[in-house]
Amino acid sequence: MTMNLRSVVISVLLLGFAIVPILAHSMEASYFMDIAIRMMILGLAAVSLDFLLGFGGLVSFGHAAFLGIGAYAVGILAYHGIDNGFIHLGVTVGASALIALAIGFVCLRTTGLHFLMITLGFGQMFYFLGTSLDEYGGEDGMTVYGNSQFPVVDLGDTLTLYYVVFLVLVATLFFLNRAVNSRFGMVLRGAKVNERRVLSIGIPVFRYRLTAFVMSGVICGIAGFLLANQNLFVSPAIVHWTRSSELLIMVILGGIGTLFGPLLGAVVLLFLEAELSRYTQHWQLPLGVLLLLIVLYTRRGIFGALFVSRQQSTDKKSKWSLGQMRRRNSHA
Repeated sequence: MTMNLRSVVISVLLLGFAIVPILAHSMEASYFMDIAIRMMILGLAAVSLDFLLGFGGLVSFGHAAFLGIGAYAVGILAYHGIDNGFIHLGVTVGASALIALAIGFVCLRTTGLHFLMITLGFGQMFYFLGTSLDEYGGEDGMTVYGNSQFPVVDLGDTLTLYYVVFLVLVATLFFLNRAVNSRFGMVLRGAKVNERRVLSIGIPVFRYRLTAFVMSGVICGIAGFLLANQNLFVSPAIVHWTRSSELLIMVILGGIGTLFGPLLGAVVLLFLEAELSRYTQHWQLPLGVLLLLIVLYTRRGIFGALFVSRQQSTDKKSKWSLGQMRRRNSHA
């Protein structure tokens, strides 16, 4: 029953995104599509972070660096007159994978707070690198003159871009769901619970974690590629530690280790930011209170809270039935 409810919530969330263009057209409110595109792109980046955090136990505080790698790959190539989308995407994936491999090779030698601080350090290194690139706008950022060009797909069209982002999001969720439930995912989750036991049976945990780190970095880089095509603007602010903390808040709001929860967290965070900022410039205060309540009173964020109570009642019934069986066996 819990899995059925979970599937219904996921289906409703994805269906809601699928019909946004129809609703926006009927209401003559095209800006809804821009907001939804941003929700999906940042949700994609948050999902990639949850893959590391929720299933690998790796708290990265510099994950926005990969968002910036994808965005700057588009911006710098466009600046030099290269508008081929396949080259943009290829450079995004290649650069994200190589840099994630190098960063992961260093960071994964540590765990816990040390891992968090090293990833934060790498993230800020990319931020200051971005501010020092005067040819590409430096601290002020740079305008991207034109979208990535593909033979059939026109990312300059808002509707086309919307459904490209939507399909990438759905494909990524499907891929990561399969990965999490595969032998690879089992090793990641096992190492998160008890690394020594996994090592004792001869499984190279470091290689699995490094692979997961590279996968997460590439997915976040693709999110940056899409974000640059939406905004047509790139600046070092995209890799600042506050952006990484924003992704982390999305994961916590939606639910750590739920995979689909961070997408819901992105929707909630951006919706609250848009609505609360209309009434007060201190909108972070009520958001902080909400985040505190979720951390204190829910086990796995908003997404997980939908199923915890039902699961707890099922567990109680199972324990009661088991107790009844034991008593009957003892009387017999």
